[in-house]
Amino acid sequence: MSFFGNDAINRVNLQAGVQALAQGAGNLFLLVFLLHAGVSVPNALLAQAGIVAVRFAIRPALLPLAVRWGLKPLLIAGTVGMAAQYPLLAEVHGLGPPLVALCAAAAVGEVVFYVSRNAYVAAVGDAEHRGQQIAVGQALAALADVVAPLAGAWALLALGPRWAFAGVALVQGLSVLPVLGLPNVRANRSAPGAWRAARPAALLIAADGWFDACFLFVWQIALFISLRESFSAYGGAMALAGLVGALVGLAIGRHVDAGHGRRTVAVAYSAAAAVVLLRAASVGSPWLAALANALGGLVMPLLVPPLAAATHNLAKASPCPLRVKIASEGGWDLGCFAACLTAAGLFRLGAPLWLEVLLGLPGAGLGARLLWRFYPRPADTTLALTRG
Repeated sequence: MSFFGNDAINRVNLQAGVQALAQGAGNLFLLVFLLHAGVSVPNALLAQAGIVAVRFAIRPALLPLAVRWGLKPLLIAGTVGMAAQYPLLAEVHGLGPPLVALCAAAAVGEVVFYVSRNAYVAAVGDAEHRGQQIAVGQALAALADVVAPLAGAWALLALGPRWAFAGVALVQGLSVLPVLGLPNVRANRSAPGAWRAARPAALLIAADGWFDACFLFVWQIALFISLRESFSAYGGAMALAGLVGALVGLAIGRHVDAGHGRRTVAVAYSAAAAVVLLRAASVGSPWLAALANALGGLVMPLLVPPLAAATHNLAKASPCPLRVKIASEGGWDLGCFAACLTAAGLFRLGAPLWLEVLLGLPGAGLGARLLWRFYPRPADTTLALTRG
C-alpha cells in the first residue's frame, strides 16, 4: 500500500501506538486520580485549564528552538519530557505544591511534544495519502487503548499509584525509540505570510479544543462518578471504547483520501452530537454510562482523519508548517481553557454534570461548520487548502 511508503510517517505512527499505551494507562486516569486524591471536580477542571494556559503561554518559545535545532530534537525532548508528569501525579493528595508541579510538568512536556510532532507530520506527510496515514496512527493508538486502560486500572489497584505511574513513565520514555532514526526538519528563520495562513486552522482547532474538553475531560469525570469511582470499572469502560475505535479507523482515512471529506465530516459530527446527548442522559447510571462511553469510541476515529488531514495539509502548503501548528494548537488551548473554566464555574454554581457534558454540542456544531468549508464538493477530489 502506497501510504505505507513513507518511512518517517511509519515511525511516527509506531511511536503513536507505543505512546498510546502510556496515555491509556496514565493520562486517561489523570483527572479521575485527582478526584480519588481529594481534588474536587471544579478544581480538577481548573487544573486542566491551568495546564493548557501554561502551554499557551510558553508555546511561542518553541519557534527559535526549532529554527536553531530543528523539529526532531524537540520531538525527542517532548517525548521524554511527557514522562515527568506521571511520578508527580502519584504524589498528589489534594491541593498543594505537588499538584502545581504536576500541572507545570504536564504543560511543558505536552507543548513541546505535540507542536513538534504535528508540525513534523504536516511537513513530511503526503497530501494525497494524508487521511490514511493519519488513520494508521489512530488505529494503532486505538488497539493500545484496548489494553492500556485495563493495565492501568490493574496496576493502580494491585501495585499502588507510585509503581503504576512509574511504569507509565517508563513506557512513555520508551516511545522515543521509533523516532530516533527520523531525518531532521528545520523551521524557516523567516516565513512571510505563515501566521496569516494559520488563521483558518487556528479557528477550527479552537472549536475542537472546546469540544474535546467536554467530550474527553468533563466526560471522564462524569463517567468515573457514574461508575461509583471504581478504577476497575472505569478502565474496563475505556478499554471497550478502544475496541470499538480500533474497528473503525482505517476505512475512514481511505474515505477522506478518495474525495469524500464532506460526507465524512457530516457522519463524524452527527455521531459526535448523538453520543454527547446519550452521555448527558447516562450520567448517574453505570450501565448506560458504560454504553455511552463505548459508543464514544466511534467518534475520534471518525473525526480525527478529516480534521487532521485538513489542518496538516493546510500547514504543509503554508510558508512554515511549524508556525501554523503553533497558532492552531494555541487555538486548541484557548478553546479547551474556556470550556474547562465554563464547566468548573457551572459545577460550582450547582449545575448537574449532564449539563457540562452537553457543553460539547456548541463545539461540535461550530467545528462541523468550519471543517465542512475545508473540503470541496463531491465532484472535486482535491482538498481546498486555501479556503478560510
